[in-house]
Amino acid sequence: MKKLFALIALVVCALQLNAQVPAGGPGAPARREAAAPTGGASGAPVRRDAAAAPVVATPKGSAKIVGYALDSTDNKPVEFASVALINKATNRPVDGTVADQVGKFTLTKVAVGSYKIVISFLGYESKTIFMDITAKKDDHDLGVIKMQSSTKMLQEVTVEGQRAMIEEKVDRTVYNAERDQTNRGGDATDVLKKVPMLSVDLDGNPSLRGSTNIRVLINNKPSSIMASNVADALKQIPADMIKTVEVITSPSAKYDAEGSAGIINIVTKKNTLQGLTLGFDSSVGVRGSNLSLNGNFRNKTWGMSLGGFGRSQYNVTGKYENMQTTRSQGAETINVQTAESRTNNLFGNYQIGFDWDINKHNSITASSRFGVRNGNNYQDNLQQIRNGVLTSLRNTNSSDMSGNVDLNIDYSHTYDTPQKEFSILSMYSRSNRTSDFYNDIMNPNATMSQIMSSIKNENLAYNEEATFQLDYQTPILKNQMIEFGGKGIIRNASSDYKSFINPTGNNLAGYNQVNLATLPTNVFDYNQNIWGTYASYTLTTKNKWSVKAGARYEHTDISASFLKKEGQNLSIPPYGVFVPSFNMSKTFKSGTWRFSYNKRIQRPSVQFLNPNVNSTNPLNISTGNPNLAPEFTNNFEIGYSKYIKSFYISSAVFVRNTTGAINQIRQVIGDTVKTRSVNIGNEDAYGLNLNINANLTNRLMIGGGADFSYLKLANNVPDPLLNAKNEGLVSNFRIFGNYNLGGGWGAQLFSFYRANEIQLQGKRGGFGIYSLSFKKDFKNKKGSVGFGAENFFTSEMVIRSETNTPVISQVGYNTMRNMNFKVNFSYRIGKMTFGGTKRKKSVNNDDQKDGGGDATPQPVQAQPMGMPGGGRMGGGGGGGMGGGPR
Repeated sequence: MKKLFALIALVVCALQLNAQVPAGGPGAPARREAAAPTGGASGAPVRRDAAAAPVVATPKGSAKIVGYALDSTDNKPVEFASVALINKATNRPVDGTVADQVGKFTLTKVAVGSYKIVISFLGYESKTIFMDITAKKDDHDLGVIKMQSSTKMLQEVTVEGQRAMIEEKVDRTVYNAERDQTNRGGDATDVLKKVPMLSVDLDGNPSLRGSTNIRVLINNKPSSIMASNVADALKQIPADMIKTVEVITSPSAKYDAEGSAGIINIVTKKNTLQGLTLGFDSSVGVRGSNLSLNGNFRNKTWGMSLGGFGRSQYNVTGKYENMQTTRSQGAETINVQTAESRTNNLFGNYQIGFDWDINKHNSITASSRFGVRNGNNYQDNLQQIRNGVLTSLRNTNSSDMSGNVDLNIDYSHTYDTPQKEFSILSMYSRSNRTSDFYNDIMNPNATMSQIMSSIKNENLAYNEEATFQLDYQTPILKNQMIEFGGKGIIRNASSDYKSFINPTGNNLAGYNQVNLATLPTNVFDYNQNIWGTYASYTLTTKNKWSVKAGARYEHTDISASFLKKEGQNLSIPPYGVFVPSFNMSKTFKSGTWRFSYNKRIQRPSVQFLNPNVNSTNPLNISTGNPNLAPEFTNNFEIGYSKYIKSFYISSAVFVRNTTGAINQIRQVIGDTVKTRSVNIGNEDAYGLNLNINANLTNRLMIGGGADFSYLKLANNVPDPLLNAKNEGLVSNFRIFGNYNLGGGWGAQLFSFYRANEIQLQGKRGGFGIYSLSFKKDFKNKKGSVGFGAENFFTSEMVIRSETNTPVISQVGYNTMRNMNFKVNFSYRIGKMTFGGTKRKKSVNNDDQKDGGGDATPQPVQAQPMGMPGGGRMGGGGGGGMGGGPR
């Protein structure tokens, strides 16, 4: 897609010269981003010569013109600067290209004649060079061309770009969330539902190509809000703050070895212009509301940003039904459960950032992020009918209250040589979480509500983490780069869990602390230290080959213990892993091919390790396993992309093999099913991804995609009662469209459908969502008002799930009431000017396996869908240790 950005930039340049230039496709950057180059997973240079097709037929010739476009303030390359070769006599472009990631551009086969070369990029003064080609071999080396930043004042707060919704890069797929108005008023969960290759289940857990073994980052950094429960954490991130979502399926050696299926990087909006702005966004809907304020200030050498976001969820209701048959010692028991469910949540996210360009070559950035979460999930009148007789009636409440902080301080030193850089990165993160559950056991035969007894579980937990990282990169020759560095991660996590019983249900009598198999009490302490080093090499050639190869080694030390039981220190041996990676691409006239291989590991997070027992539902309890080891995965991928007139088509086929996979084993204890995780599985996946985007007219853009994965799962347990295997096809489909109605009005449509989800011991049914939104921009472009609706023809949806083993048969139904309507409003004040900015780096911990849902039909709390316009393992109630390692 970088080729596409450059082409549109070239078209803009030509239009400024009053030339009639046909558009070559969607996509041009609104401004130069202060971001790392993306030729490889870690920003290695990749040639983009001749990325844009000539706007007019190029006269035959053999002369060549070469030059380098650099920023006049810091000598950094002006990536994607458009270079137009214009005939002086006709003032029409006859050829064009863009600068690559080292600023180099090349025009070949230039015929004899008089020309002017116009080099331009948004945010810079255009540069015009006149020259004559007097002979076929009259080559010209223009040397370094310094680009001056534009001082023109912007009349509006934002710069609108025409970027495509979906972009394909060498190692990642990019979804431009800021261009999708149906995201406004929602959260990160709503955004991820629209990203190619991703799927989000009904609990909000994301998966990539059918696997939940992924790593979620924010601005290339880990965050403690992702530590304990990814689904809940994503709801803390407002959709209006998200600029792009990057799906990295083939991470290079620079990334941590974690994330078997890949990495999801959520990039938030940043301000790199000079001046002062203040933004206000709000929305009010049937099932949720939110309010955010964001301010930015920047002068030539330093800048500050401050933001706050709050969101409430209410009127989120559903229904739960489950039929469970268990077989034990020749006896069969049938239990039927039903309950009404409701959810209330409050989320807050606050951040402040500072960056300072000390001088030409040195800069410091610092940031802090604070998050809070307060949620309650209720099951009202949870009935249990055993063999046709009503035996139990309960009211349950799972509460989750947490607070987290991330602190980052980073230093970067650049050199006169473009792309040469040294950086020191550091991060401190801590998350505190209180996850409790309460069960009031009612008299099922009473005519009025009567509490017979009560139980509760309190889980006070924290996760603390410190990271230190060194990175160095330097080009060698003009088309090669080497990178190497080291990293240390020191983690400490603790889970203090207590169980209590009130035998009378009378609050005045109080609770008695207990320590039972299903209601344990203890303190679990877990320490993990990871030391890693990496090296990578990148080569690009004149005939458009790009190769990036690297390797990473990581050593892990672990200690764990139960503090309230002497002699219960766990013996977990240290281990090391060597992780190679290889990425290669080649551009032909028929399109671009990509080939990749990488090996990954997936360490279990404390969400899987926490030994606390979640007994919210007495028929389905779950616990973690402190002795879990990591998974190991090999990934192979071949991708292809091509432009066909106004259509952009991209596709990929992949193979993924995982050994030592963490699978769930279900055991029957009486009529209760107990679930725990063990390293006993093999998982194989074979898949295909397809995406199509098109700009049919100046007003209409449509796109869509499909993802297919054939999964083969097996747990390799010799016990025939526990042995399980399953296989089947998992598929997702999406379609979206934007239409400019004129007069500042716009409309957007989105629809998504996921077919059955294949699980080791069962499957979960499919579901679909759809949304329509309208937005009206104010005349001064400083604000907008919008209206949207989701699932407006469907009052509720019912999802069926099932589990089948020799001793368990379950069929569950979760009803979600998620029809939604919302009105949103946004306004921004302030003026900005363009200014040179430096590329910033930050810590990136691509760490540990986070929990997804499992096949056990637990009550699913209905969640509101994305607003238009703008199973857990372990842990009482909240499931898992608050703030587990990532």
